[in-house]
Amino acid sequence: MREGNLEAPTRHPIAWTGADYYDETSAFKEMERVFDICHGCRRCVSLCQSFPNLFDLVDATADGEVHGVQKPDYWKVVDQCYLCDLCYMTKCPYTPPHAWSVDFPHLMLRAKAIKFRRGEVKGGERFLASTDVHGQFAGIPVVVQTVNAINKTKFARRQMDSMLGVHPDAWMPELAMKRFRWSAARSAAAVVTNGQRTPGKVAIFATCYVNYNEPGIGHDLLAVLAHNDIPYVIVEKEKCCGMPKLELGDLDSVARHKQANVPVLARYAKEGYAIVSAVPSCTLMFKQELPLMFPDCADTLAVKEAMYDPFEYLVARHKDGLLKTDFKAALGKVSYQIPCHGRVQNIGRKTEEMFRLIGSTVEVTLNTVERCSGHAGTYGVKTPTHPVALKIGKPVFKSMAKDEPDVISSDCPMAGHHIAQGMQQAGTPARDVQHPLSLMRRAYGI
Repeated sequence: MREGNLEAPTRHPIAWTGADYYDETSAFKEMERVFDICHGCRRCVSLCQSFPNLFDLVDATADGEVHGVQKPDYWKVVDQCYLCDLCYMTKCPYTPPHAWSVDFPHLMLRAKAIKFRRGEVKGGERFLASTDVHGQFAGIPVVVQTVNAINKTKFARRQMDSMLGVHPDAWMPELAMKRFRWSAARSAAAVVTNGQRTPGKVAIFATCYVNYNEPGIGHDLLAVLAHNDIPYVIVEKEKCCGMPKLELGDLDSVARHKQANVPVLARYAKEGYAIVSAVPSCTLMFKQELPLMFPDCADTLAVKEAMYDPFEYLVARHKDGLLKTDFKAALGKVSYQIPCHGRVQNIGRKTEEMFRLIGSTVEVTLNTVERCSGHAGTYGVKTPTHPVALKIGKPVFKSMAKDEPDVISSDCPMAGHHIAQGMQQAGTPARDVQHPLSLMRRAYGI
C-alpha cells in the first residue's frame, strides 16, 4: 500500500450545485473507489458503525473485494454516517493533499443529498432536523409545562416512536420556560483594553439548543464575559445554523439558513466582534461546512474568520493577559468529554486548558476523555440508531465513570446527557451534568 499523507489534511469545496453531484451512478463509482481504499486500510473500524458495516459487506462477498458488494447495500454504510468528521481529521492517511484524495464524510454527505433529493428521507427525520419549528413552543409557560409533562409519559414516547422514529428510551431535552434570546440582557458595555490580539468584544450566536432547551448555558457564558469586562451583544436575529439539515443531506435548506444568518453575522465580523457559539456543531458549521459550500462568498469567509468556540476565545484572552483568574469555588472531580465537532475544529484542547487553569487556583480533579459519545445529533435519539449510539459510547461511559466523578461535562450538552444516560444504564449512579461554561461560572463564584 502507498504511504499515507504526512501533511495536514486539507478540504476541497463541496461541489453541491453541480448537476453531477446528484448523479447516483457517478456517486456510486466514487464510493466504490473510496470504499476499496478503506477496505485495504481499516484504520477507522472503531469510529462508528459505517466502517464495520462496510467491512462486513466486503467480507461477505465471494472474493472479499469491494466490487462484489451490491450497490444498494452502499446505503447501509451511508445511513450510519453522522458526519462527525473524525475519520477525515484524525484517522485517514489518504486525505488531500494525498493523491488518493479521500474525503469519506463529504462523500457520505453527497450520498445523503442524493437520497434527500429523491424524497427518501422520512417526515419524522425532517421534523427532528427542524429545530426552529419544534422550538417555537419554548418560552410559552403553559405550553412548555404541558409538552414537557406529556413527553415523559410512556404513551407519548410510543407515539413519538411510531410517528417520528424517536426511540422510547432515548434522552430528549425539555423545552425551556424562557428562551435565552428573550431573557438575556441584549448587551453589556465595558472598557475595551487596547493592544490585545483577541477581539475585545463578543457577539453571541445563541444556537437553537441554548435558546430553546438550556438557556442557562447562555446565561453562564454572559456571566463569564461580564466578569471579565468583555462587552457583548446578542446577535440581532438568527435561525438554526443548518447542521441538522446538513446531516440529512438537505442542502437547499442549509443554503436558506445560510442566507438568513450570514449577512447578519458578517456585519458583526466586519465591526471587529468575535462571534461565539456555545455548541460545537454550530461553531463548526460556520467555521467549516458553510465556507466549503460557499467558497466564493466573502461574507461567509468573514464569518468563518470571526467565529470562535467559547473556550478558544477565553484561552486566547488569557494568553493576552486579559482573563481574570480569581477563581473561588472548587469543582471537585470532573469527568470531561471532548466532543467530535470540537476536536475537528483544529483549535486544540482549549476547554481542558481552561479546566487546568482553574485547577491551578482551586481544587479540580480532571478526567478528560477524547472519544465519540455516539450521540451525534439526532442519530442518538432515532429508533434504529439509539442502541447503536449507546454501543458506540460504551468506552466513553466506562472512562467517564473513572474515580466516581462529581460532575459529567461536555462542550456538547446533548452528548453530556447521552453519556450520563449510558453511565446509568451501565450501573453508575446518577451524576450532575454541567456544561463547562456553567462550571467556569461556578468556579468564579458568580
